[in-house]
Amino acid sequence: MTAITPNIDKLASEGLQFNKAYAQQAICAPSRMSMLTGLRPESLGIYSIFTPLRKINKDVVTLPQLFKPNGYKTISTGKVYHHTVDDKDSWSQLVVRPSKRYLKPESLQAIAELEASGKKNPKGPAFEDADVADEAYVDGEIAQSAIKMLHKYKDDKFLMFVGFTKPHLPFNAPKKYWNLHEPSKFNIPSKEKPKDVYRLALSKWGELKGYHGIPEEDPLNDDITRRLIHGYHAAVSYMDAQVGKVLQTLETLELRDNTMIIFMSDHGYKIGEYGTWCKHSNMEIDVRVPLIISRERSHAQASRGKTSDALVENVDIFPTLTDLCGIKGPKFDGRSILPVLQQPNTPFDEMASSVYARGKDIMGCTVTDGQWRYTEWRNSKTHEILSAELYEHKNSLLSFENLSGQEAFQAVEEKMKALMAKQFPRDAAPFLQNDLPRK
Repeated sequence: MTAITPNIDKLASEGLQFNKAYAQQAICAPSRMSMLTGLRPESLGIYSIFTPLRKINKDVVTLPQLFKPNGYKTISTGKVYHHTVDDKDSWSQLVVRPSKRYLKPESLQAIAELEASGKKNPKGPAFEDADVADEAYVDGEIAQSAIKMLHKYKDDKFLMFVGFTKPHLPFNAPKKYWNLHEPSKFNIPSKEKPKDVYRLALSKWGELKGYHGIPEEDPLNDDITRRLIHGYHAAVSYMDAQVGKVLQTLETLELRDNTMIIFMSDHGYKIGEYGTWCKHSNMEIDVRVPLIISRERSHAQASRGKTSDALVENVDIFPTLTDLCGIKGPKFDGRSILPVLQQPNTPFDEMASSVYARGKDIMGCTVTDGQWRYTEWRNSKTHEILSAELYEHKNSLLSFENLSGQEAFQAVEEKMKALMAKQFPRDAAPFLQNDLPRK
């Protein structure tokens, strides 16, 4: 069973849907920084959520920073950067995302009890289904903020970011979106982990375990798993409805004909696959992301309602926008995907790459050619290979056997090693490390 998303489906029917788009790191802050700078995490040296961009990279040119002096109103609402303080001077208007998350009395009581017990900044339940209007939860408020901004700036050129928080944890959505999905129809994913997987390849999913009511035992039982999966799908449908409100406002204000829309995400997500949750890995399911680009209607015909298997990356978004808008940009790690928008079946890149750091000493480097994923876990300073993984993903986001070192796949692995060497040379300098310690 898939989530009910009529508004995103409509957007896809009007634009180009990328089947193989990838984030550069499967965690929110570094991924968002990468997209907004056009630079990979290894170029910025930031791999954790604890380091604001401008604390380290004071001179890097960001997307809103470039567009603002080039005649665009730069507008941000919701979660755009992970750290709201990042890049605040680059926005013409910045609306700080709302922080309210819980509405049901039992949720608020649980949080109050945790605080009374001395727990600092406790998380509430992992899901909630209050019978309330959309605007009562965060994404509904973000949608209303975006609508107000569209009315305010309808006569200006604008670059607008609307950062919906769902379907991130907690899976809080109005009850009507839970009612769209029948929980008995959800399949429980296999808890099997890939055979011969590196010991640090998958996370301990501490993000979910931090929420109230989630047991520490691994894996979760089927009842809790099904409830979480239900919540995830409800959150997706809730977010979809908010997307629809913003898109309808573009139509109402007669802005859609000359407005390009990009629908994207900062990472993929696991809802029980491999017996784990959330993101935080180099696995295909965590680094592959949704991406739809719907051109302004005067230029939409070439890609309208089509799909593309071109390998593209979030780091390509910034150079694509400068290319489309005729603005000279800084030096990028990504490149413009305008050729794919004009001809969706055109070959674009031979690989996409991502990283995931396990502390300061171990770096996971991964590349895909669209069918195979090859990962090396390296010493961050010497590039010594600690472990290697090879997975086949022709028809699935999941793969359950590490094929690295198997004679039958030697030719494939050599090809993927060559791609790895291009992106992550073994004789390169140590990986740049700019992460600040967690406070």
